[in-house]
Amino acid sequence: MEFPLAFSLQKVGLPLILTSGKLKNICFLIDTGSTQNFLLDFVYEHFKEEFKLLEDFSRTMGIEGHYKEYPIIEATFNFEGTNYTSTFSVLNASEAIKQLQDETGVQIHGILGIPFLTENKWIIDFENLAVKTNH
Repeated sequence: MEFPLAFSLQKVGLPLILTSGKLKNICFLIDTGSTQNFLLDFVYEHFKEEFKLLEDFSRTMGIEGHYKEYPIIEATFNFEGTNYTSTFSVLNASEAIKQLQDETGVQIHGILGIPFLTENKWIIDFENLAVKTNH
């Protein structure tokens, strides 16, 4: 499968995907610089029954520069007819997300980082502005 990123890049300047299925219309930012996957806490609270809370915690530096512990969950979402499962740190980033929403008009619900991209063999084709997968 090849999914174009050009539309979201042209509209808001960000590589975004929208999910379907039970977790419908969750907007993920694809971030090739992120060493973790993140789901924002308000999304976690809203769809709590859809996630598996793991016993691990992630110690991560927050946007404000302080280290905090965040719960880790396992989440499955559907994108373009395929289910994807990965682990996510539940992050409180309300202020940063509000600023991003004010600037772009888009609300981000989570970040797909390097762990998700490598686990699911997503390849970012920067020349053609697309995500390529083997599905």
